[in-house]
Amino acid sequence: MARLLAPRLAHFAGVARTEHVTRAAQEMQVPQSTLSRAMVRLEQDLGVELFARHGRTVSLTPAGRTFLASVERALAEIGRAAEEVRADADPATGKVAFGFLHTMGAETVPGLLHAFRADHPRIRFSLVQNYGEAMLEGLRAGELDLCLTSPVPDAPDLVARRLDEQKLRLVVPADHRLAGRRRVRLAEAADETFVTLEPGYGLRRITDDLCARAGFTPRTAFEGEEAETLRGLVAAGLGVALLPPPPFPRPGVVELTVTAPRAAREIGVAWLAGRPDTPPVAAFKKFLLSKRGTLLPT
Repeated sequence: MARLLAPRLAHFAGVARTEHVTRAAQEMQVPQSTLSRAMVRLEQDLGVELFARHGRTVSLTPAGRTFLASVERALAEIGRAAEEVRADADPATGKVAFGFLHTMGAETVPGLLHAFRADHPRIRFSLVQNYGEAMLEGLRAGELDLCLTSPVPDAPDLVARRLDEQKLRLVVPADHRLAGRRRVRLAEAADETFVTLEPGYGLRRITDDLCARAGFTPRTAFEGEEAETLRGLVAAGLGVALLPPPPFPRPGVVELTVTAPRAAREIGVAWLAGRPDTPPVAAFKKFLLSKRGTLLPT
């Protein structure tokens, strides 16, 4: 029924507003005969008379008045939706739905947005912090336009580009046996208790893989959702962790360079394959791709 009615709702509202088929046809720039047939067909589809006809003029029946109230609300909502999507696609003032890892939120993303808005000062952003898999699902659901994630995804329905690499460090308590060192082989932490992100997080997969390459499976005492929380757990002496550099120095921990295996994670930008970009999204995508190799501080 909705598919049958939708094309004729605006015609109905125009006739109801003018109470004159000829005048409504002129205002809507459609042939009078087309408009008259549309109103007859609408009444037939509903099985209700919407108009009382008086020569060239018409008036709404009680059923027509009831129907008009809902039609006007529906048309107004459609109008608002149309304006919203047009505004979001505006090259100068549109919106980008951008997702990124929690560890990118303190410095990297604010710096990117500041630099981008130097040339695009009125483009708006809807920002979402989440772990990698959740952001990829956001891309697939149409909730995100772009996301910064790690590992760089390899999926047939996504397009991903590597932007940079971020070294990971072994973070230990300040009074730990390794705290006086600057460098360490990861195998030297084989007997330690680890604090890690929960399964499903990209950094957790990388941690498990690096430990496996070092010849051991980490004993996990605590699992969390945010890297700085893990640093706090390390500072409290509850374990060690493999983490990217912190946005600010954290007291109570020492961060050691891992010499073997090579401990790093790739950071990339991803988007849904085949989805047309609005001008704001295209501009921000081009900007991100221009940051290859310079996305993260050295």
